[in-house]
Amino acid sequence: MYIFSVNATSSRNIEGFAEGEQVPFIIYINFKDLYGAEKLCQLYLQQEGFRDPSIEKRKLIDAKFLNDNKAINADPALKEALNSGYSIQMFTAH
Repeated sequence: MYIFSVNATSSRNIEGFAEGEQVPFIIYINFKDLYGAEKLCQLYLQQEGFRDPSIEKRKLIDAKFLNDNKAINADPALKEALNSGYSIQMFTAH
């Protein structure tokens, strides 16, 4: 699983962001290949109405955390990504 810090541009007015505004995200992608995970990250954002995603940071999550129930329960986004394949968190400011 990978975690990405991403900025993308809003294609329309979405949840308090005006069209054309840069929006910061943290995205978890449950995929083993970095290239594939990056492409999925970009596609999921585009599906949600954001364009020009720019991945600022990327990190592989160690398998030991993915098997640690205490760590999984402490991080709802991680738990969601394990169950559904991905999780997108939008932030209101950089």
